[in-house]
Amino acid sequence: MQTMTKEMAIFQAQGSLNASNAQDFHQSLMQKIQSDLAGGLFVDMSRVESLDSAGLISLVSALKHARQLQKRLCLCAVPPAIRIVFELTQLDRAFEMADELPQPLPAAA
Repeated sequence: MQTMTKEMAIFQAQGSLNASNAQDFHQSLMQKIQSDLAGGLFVDMSRVESLDSAGLISLVSALKHARQLQKRLCLCAVPPAIRIVFELTQLDRAFEMADELPQPLPAAA
């Protein structure tokens, strides 16, 4: 059965998002966003330990690309130490953030 709304893909970010892995992180995000099957992307940040400017730039670039494709990009379960980076840079105003990853809806019987 085909539905009229597209599901959101989930991307699990983990570890340190910094200059040493920002390019790989960015490419992975872009692949998920560009998927025709996804109406957008939930980025699960619960396992992210640190975030530097290169990691932040990757997320901002992914957000910009998602908006160009008219898709959502939502950061989920952002740890307090990482959330403060978004607040200090005022990027918490640009990104949609959720306290936790949405649970899948139960299948209709």
